[in-house]
Amino acid sequence: MKSVCVYCGSSDKMREAYLQAAWKVGNAIARRGLIMNYGAGCTGMMGAVADGALEAGGEVVGVIPGMFATPTLMHNGLSKLEIVESMHARKQRLVDISDAFIALPGGYGTFEELFEVLTWSQIGLHTKPVGLLNAYHYFDALLAAIEYAHKEGFMYAEHHSLFVVDDEPQGLLDKLESFQYPTGMDRWLTREE
Repeated sequence: MKSVCVYCGSSDKMREAYLQAAWKVGNAIARRGLIMNYGAGCTGMMGAVADGALEAGGEVVGVIPGMFATPTLMHNGLSKLEIVESMHARKQRLVDISDAFIALPGGYGTFEELFEVLTWSQIGLHTKPVGLLNAYHYFDALLAAIEYAHKEGFMYAEHHSLFVVDDEPQGLLDKLESFQYPTGMDRWLTREE
């Protein structure tokens, strides 16, 4: 694992504790010598995670669609910045250049990015590790919803093994580094029992 993509919220309205959690994640990624890839924003948790990595001397690559490439939204201190045509192009580029993915607390965009990368893993488009930083129990309700989807028959048991969860950055990075893609995933595609 050489690079990690981070998905997180860009709102400036969350509690300071979430910003600190994001900063710690970026800092931990950089201290491990990993490249951090993300959506190139300077606001909210996006700005905090980038600042945490940069302050530790890390390499931070931002990928941003042209519609958001403005001085008020775009981080201006990144190691590398790529401006792409669309949100779809941004998401594809981040998947292409990343070896693992971390979702921090966020809103619709973060949920959408998380579930897209999990769905791609589920259908075999990639076998990269995906992790959730469950800071302040933010993802508890989402994890319960995923468990309920399994209980109701919408997911197989092995789909729980497509991601890892921790409430601390170091523990989450350890789990991503030791991740093994689950066996039996073709059952989903072949519909065998």
